[in-house]
Amino acid sequence: MKKYLSIFVILGMLLTTGLRAFADDTQEAIKFFNNYVAAANSYSPTIPSMYSPNAKIIRQVVKPNGELVNVTTNTATYIKQMKISQSMAKARHYTNSYSNITATPVGNGAYKVSSLRQPKGESYKLKTYMIVKKQPNGKWLITEEMMQTKEQIFLKYANKK
Repeated sequence: MKKYLSIFVILGMLLTTGLRAFADDTQEAIKFFNNYVAAANSYSPTIPSMYSPNAKIIRQVVKPNGELVNVTTNTATYIKQMKISQSMAKARHYTNSYSNITATPVGNGAYKVSSLRQPKGESYKLKTYMIVKKQPNGKWLITEEMMQTKEQIFLKYANKK
């Protein structure tokens, strides 16, 4: 009986430790996301370093009729476009606020951080998510990002079928 009780206690401790580590990583993923939001809203030059060099970037255009069109690009192109548009956004004091922030494990140590994004001055909210992953050196990086937008200009970059 003592043998089974000892095994049960050890398994309980291992499970508790594992759940605590899981909860810690979930909170770290959300903290990374919040740091990203602060950097983006302050036009920080550190934003490009928050992305994996081979991240998948998706802009999901919400057409006036409600249709959704995905426009996908690579990290290098996205960073180049971001740097160009950043000066205009800064001049307009453009920022985003985020609500309903959740982090869910998606496997292989990565977390999907989902939220609703509200552009400054707008009443609507748009869906967004980031897949973030802690690197072996402990740094978190964005490996995939999807943000909905009502900006129809992105449609010119959509693949024609």
